[in-house]
Amino acid sequence: MADDFSQSLTPPVSPFAADSLYELTPTRPPCFCCSEVKDDPTGALSTEGYTARGSLKRLLLRLDPAPADYETDTVDIFGFPWVTETALVESTKLLFGLFRQTFFKLESLVQSSCHDFGQAGNLHYEAEDLRQQCVSFLQYVKVFLHRYLEPSGCLDASYSHPYEELEAQLPSALLEELFGIILLIGRLKDLPANVQSAFTIHNQGKIFPPSWHLLHLHLDIHWSVLEILHLLGHKMQGQVVYAHQFVNLTGENLTDISLFDEHLCNLLCDLTGLAIGKFSKVRPTEALSSHHYLCTCTKELWVLLMYLLEYRNKVLRTQSFWGYMNSLLRPLVSGKPAAEQFTGLPTHCKDPLGFTWWLVTHLAMLGQYSRNGTIQNEEQVRMHVHCCLSLCLLWEPSTSAVSTLWDYYSKNLSASFTVPWLGMSGLGTLCKTPLALLEQARSCCSPPPLRSPGYTQLYRSANSFHIFLRVLALCLAQDRAGGVPQRQIKGRIYSKFSPKKMQELSEGGLMNFLLLFLVVARQVELEDVASRACELLGCLPSNCPPAHRSLVCLLIITLHMGLDVGAQATWLASSFNDTAKEFYNKTTEVSRRLALWGPLGSYLEGVAEVFETSTNISLSEEKLLNEGFDWLLPACRQSELNSALSFLQIVLSEPTLAWPPSTTSVVKERHLAVAAALWTHFFPFLHSLRLSQTPPAQLADAAAGFTLLAFDLPNSAPQDLQPNPVQSIMQCFGWDDMIHPLLVTRYLPHLLQNSELVSSLSGDSSAAVSSSTQSLSVRAWFRCVLQQHLHKNPDGTDSRTGRAVEEQLCELTRLVLRLPEVDSLLQRANLHPTATRLEPTSALEMFVKAVGSVYSGLQLLSERSAMVTRALEYIGDILKHIKPSLVSKNQDGMQLAYWAVGCIVKHWSPLLVTAKAQQLLFRIVDGLLLPHNLTQQDKALRDSLPLYLQGLSVASSVSQSQGAYLKQQLRSVTQRYLDHFLPASPSMGIIANHPVLLAACEASPTIRGAALRKTILEVLRDSFLQFKGHAPPPRLASVLMFLLELLRRNSDSDPTLLTLPLPSLLRCVMLVNEPHVRRTSTDPLFYINASFIHSGYNRLCHPTGLRSFVEENEGVYDRHVYSVLETVAVLDPAVVQALVPILSLSLRNTEHKRGLGKNIALRSAYTKLLCLLGESGQAEITSLEGD
Repeated sequence: MADDFSQSLTPPVSPFAADSLYELTPTRPPCFCCSEVKDDPTGALSTEGYTARGSLKRLLLRLDPAPADYETDTVDIFGFPWVTETALVESTKLLFGLFRQTFFKLESLVQSSCHDFGQAGNLHYEAEDLRQQCVSFLQYVKVFLHRYLEPSGCLDASYSHPYEELEAQLPSALLEELFGIILLIGRLKDLPANVQSAFTIHNQGKIFPPSWHLLHLHLDIHWSVLEILHLLGHKMQGQVVYAHQFVNLTGENLTDISLFDEHLCNLLCDLTGLAIGKFSKVRPTEALSSHHYLCTCTKELWVLLMYLLEYRNKVLRTQSFWGYMNSLLRPLVSGKPAAEQFTGLPTHCKDPLGFTWWLVTHLAMLGQYSRNGTIQNEEQVRMHVHCCLSLCLLWEPSTSAVSTLWDYYSKNLSASFTVPWLGMSGLGTLCKTPLALLEQARSCCSPPPLRSPGYTQLYRSANSFHIFLRVLALCLAQDRAGGVPQRQIKGRIYSKFSPKKMQELSEGGLMNFLLLFLVVARQVELEDVASRACELLGCLPSNCPPAHRSLVCLLIITLHMGLDVGAQATWLASSFNDTAKEFYNKTTEVSRRLALWGPLGSYLEGVAEVFETSTNISLSEEKLLNEGFDWLLPACRQSELNSALSFLQIVLSEPTLAWPPSTTSVVKERHLAVAAALWTHFFPFLHSLRLSQTPPAQLADAAAGFTLLAFDLPNSAPQDLQPNPVQSIMQCFGWDDMIHPLLVTRYLPHLLQNSELVSSLSGDSSAAVSSSTQSLSVRAWFRCVLQQHLHKNPDGTDSRTGRAVEEQLCELTRLVLRLPEVDSLLQRANLHPTATRLEPTSALEMFVKAVGSVYSGLQLLSERSAMVTRALEYIGDILKHIKPSLVSKNQDGMQLAYWAVGCIVKHWSPLLVTAKAQQLLFRIVDGLLLPHNLTQQDKALRDSLPLYLQGLSVASSVSQSQGAYLKQQLRSVTQRYLDHFLPASPSMGIIANHPVLLAACEASPTIRGAALRKTILEVLRDSFLQFKGHAPPPRLASVLMFLLELLRRNSDSDPTLLTLPLPSLLRCVMLVNEPHVRRTSTDPLFYINASFIHSGYNRLCHPTGLRSFVEENEGVYDRHVYSVLETVAVLDPAVVQALVPILSLSLRNTEHKRGLGKNIALRSAYTKLLCLLGESGQAEITSLEGD
């Protein structure tokens, strides 16, 4: 056992000390995190990052990286306890090996992660834990270097402690391990696409895929390696650290300085390469507004590099940040090869000079970041004040009277001022909206004339405070120029309010305060009153609803006067933002959240009224649409979300968002600012809801509003929606096959009824999309029709969602049929809707027929090819669309799915056999008609099978390349479902409605129908009428009844077709002894004969066919053959007469082979047959007697 511990100075940890090991858990180390940071060029960096947590500052000041952590004797790293002061020295390779192992686990998690939303949370927390283990280890390395590493001196060769030897080797070993980590993680530019795509994940929530954690761990490692190398150089006091083992193995020098420089250059090169990729999507007009980083973490990494390199330039005299960038960018501008140290820079840049200007400008902007990122009776008072108002109207307002009244009301502002017999009229103001409050303030400023009905009614409708406000308004109105009395009154009002006074006011008192200031604001200097009101309201908690209402009212007044509302909007937005943050916080109690919704809902109502009443959005209204909505929207429950989305719809529907005629550049700028706020704070959340399986109804309305906003102001849309923002949004909310039909059927009608939008999209030649917008809208409608039954209740009754989809789908159907492209197809096919409101399924069938008809009428190959492409665009991946219906086992949905696809197969059969479409036809046959098992599809298949059979029959006859294969598939389908739906015992009711029979029936025979019947007869002959020896085939009576119905219902006269089942029928007559079945066998023979007679063809069948029957059965079933021929002779004697020589020769040969002379029994049966053949038969009888 001594050997086991000979190389370790770390004492074993006592199992009884486990509790004490984790008493002081280290705080979470800083790391790159952009999950809660808005993508704002001037916004703050992450509070979890290296700047905000002080990591950068401590690095540059040479302070302990984590002064409050790693103070205990042991530290937990990768799930194991280690001695804090010695672990890195003793177990360097082991610790870095565990680091690599943990890193590989995270990489494996990324590779194995799926798109199962149910597992998203587990994957997030597992990936987050793995990342934190790696970051915590790197933090421990930094702390260890700062606290415990000392530059090695000359060790005494005669005696040195083993730990001292290891400690002396640590810098070199650490350098080699860092080099290994760099090789392990590779460069940013070489990351797989699925990891780099995590740069575009902007989620305000807490759940991220493993790729996001892996990507940000890469950033953590890249920065931490530079930190560690910088710390190592500082601790070694200028001594160069060599990687001795690496030098010995490779012969190449590797030092801390060379590794720092190489890693730094690669990192700068990769970051610049990412910026080049982003610059390729930036328009010149958006150069200054489009930043160069992919997420705020890369932005912070640029800041960290800038500060670190500038510090090293100042202290170590190394190259500055701008020196590195100059060396990197100069060859790019001049078109020369990149410097040797900057390998891997993309060679293709659309505008190197423009890119350099753009990058340098945005990098310079990063320099703005620091290193840290009972009352006396109301009835009497009311009477007194009312008398005072009357006197003011009779004589003139009195300043002293107003001052006296104000002294009273200032002390009793929180009083209710209620009059018992007045009812609730005086209390209604507590719940009024800002607009209603403004109207009340307006009425106070315009008292009715004395003795008028309105004045008389005032005593019956207003409390004493409201009457006082009318007196105040009259007094203030007498000196509009702002004279001494006005200033005195305003000063007296202001003097009565203080922060303490404001906090003591009840809700009713705050409403009275609001009305007071609204009246004053209408009568005197609005800006001064608004400023004072904001100052006083700032003393209140941010979640106070009256405070919000107050400011909203002041905002509306300010807007009406054409003044900028920036100051009030800023305060109001800040208050809203704080409240929304608390509302979002997961630790906020439910009761507190309910209380917080009050001020939040008040804010939504008020801001909605601001936009509704604004005549021209150019007065800083955009400040009301702030980052508070980033916190509010994700935290809303369903009812709260409905309110928020209704608010958003009000803002989006305002016509003032679009530029009015003769708009100035300043107004345009403000309009774009409002639009930008909407895109920034609302659209990402809407986008996150688009795949919801329970989307709120207002989501579609809001998404449509954004689409119209993009149509009116396309440049306002974010970069990821450019260059065709309207199409991009329609793809997200209307055309994507993953979107719930409830959302699609409500969203698209908003847009399709906008003729200007439809016309613009239809004629937009610059829209670089693979499918036309009309085709994509048709495809979305097609999918919604197919999936309309998915939303029913389990018992088949309509759910609320199902009813909504049905209602919306009817409107969408009406609009789709009005699309120019669809209307043109219907016109060319001479199909016109007969009803003003066509049912979706009927419209779908009519549309499918129209496409098939138009295709059949095309002559030019190019036109037919284009039509095939369009048709496939219309239906999309239809098998994918109907799969949910098949999986859910919903009978209505399943029946609709089979019917719709059957319509396509029938009416598009010539189209489906083309090279572009034949794979779809094959998938339909394999997936719907020839699945491995049939479970609950019977009813759906029974109803729609005729469509498939008719379509496949046509397809097999017109296909030039796959005709034989399709014929074989048609035979397989026919055989399968003939057997599947055939009853065990004959039943006319079942057989008469057999789907294969229905497919073959025609009132008037056609070539296409005859081809299908021929296939069915061939299948009957080959698979259902084949005897095995003497044994008849199963269900023979049912098969024969089916055959009889097939012949009876069609007036075929083609001899080839009619004689197909004859050999099998004759064999049935010959071998079946059961009277009923034998009689059933002869019925088709009589019907075939009648068909021949009716068509003028006087032969039942060709003699060759009957000769074959005789030759196949002679010598085995001779007497049975004669019996069958007796039946034929009754129908057509001439046919049997032609066979007499063959029959006589066969008889003599049989007797000769037996060698027993005449076979009296056989000759007797043959004579019986000859007796039916007239004179020729009698002559043959005479010949036989002479033998």
